[in-house]
Amino acid sequence: MSASERAETEPLASPPARPGGLAALHPAYFALVMATGIVSLASHLLGLPLVGRALFLLNLIFYPLLWALLIARFVRHRDRVIADFGHHGRAVGFFTIVAATSVLGSQTLVIGGAPRASIWLWGLGILSWALLTYVIFTILTIKPVKPPLTEGLNGGWLVAVVAAQSVAVLGAQLTPHFDPAVRAPAALFSLAMWLGGGMLYIWIIGLIFYRYTFFTMSPSDLAPPYWVNMGAAAISTLAGAHLVLAAPHAPLLGTVLPFIRGLTLMWWATASWWIPMLVSLGIWRHVFRGFPLRYDPLYWGAVFPIGMYTVSTIRLSAAIDAPFLMAIPRASVWVAMSAWGLAGAGLGWSLISARFGDDGDRRSLATRKRHDEDRR
Repeated sequence: MSASERAETEPLASPPARPGGLAALHPAYFALVMATGIVSLASHLLGLPLVGRALFLLNLIFYPLLWALLIARFVRHRDRVIADFGHHGRAVGFFTIVAATSVLGSQTLVIGGAPRASIWLWGLGILSWALLTYVIFTILTIKPVKPPLTEGLNGGWLVAVVAAQSVAVLGAQLTPHFDPAVRAPAALFSLAMWLGGGMLYIWIIGLIFYRYTFFTMSPSDLAPPYWVNMGAAAISTLAGAHLVLAAPHAPLLGTVLPFIRGLTLMWWATASWWIPMLVSLGIWRHVFRGFPLRYDPLYWGAVFPIGMYTVSTIRLSAAIDAPFLMAIPRASVWVAMSAWGLAGAGLGWSLISARFGDDGDRRSLATRKRHDEDRR
């Protein structure tokens, strides 16, 4: 087996070991902005404005910093970046750029009160979504060497859905701020992104559920990105809720309003269904199988869904006139903030202990090998 074939058959959540630092920067690190942004919005909407604004200010640092690191990585390690685009495990991580841009746009609108800046971020989100969607899926389609389904697919693939839906969310939020002549086309575009993203979720989640139920799962397989199973449905709920709330400003949406409400409720029910399932699998992974709980950048992809479920439920309660649903986000916002705090502490500790990275990498590799023996 060639080196490229071995790389492609590595588990999705455990890409081949690479040197630390900039060269090994994971494409999914923009999930840090996604998680920080959605917890910021949840806090703001639930009467914790100081927390919301503090996290917004942090994102104004994180977002350009990650862009600078990504550009520097491309300049200094171009071969690794290009290789990531062709890797089934890492390529989908680039979609966090789209979602991070759109989430920051929502923060800028809701917390910052700057619709003009949000429109520019929406445009950047649309452009990055179009480029990444068709570049990544074209490369993964035509490449000659591909991993088997059991090793090339997990919940991280649903970040592609999150990216599309994040564009729909921001577009729907911006609808009242557009000129009247632009509102109808913008609303139709956001509606189309919502529906297209929903269709993509159905395609991918069917394969993921097939992977769950018909193939052996080891603890190392159940990585944090599987929380995106829920997060992608939650952001679909949020996009639908915002489309409902935007209907008074775009008569085009009013013509399909009952359909939007019903489908939005379906997405929320789907996200709710996933939560007990994911918690159960997490308990099995860490408690019964003893898989170590240590910082990984992919954990930001688990923080984001919790915050997204909180925000989507807030907006859903307004969209379907169900104020009793607010009991859920009033509790889940504390879970989201705690998860963000734990992931943030892990990030801080990993940076502080970077000098011991070689020993940590050896321990991590040994742990992966031990748990991956469950498959053989």
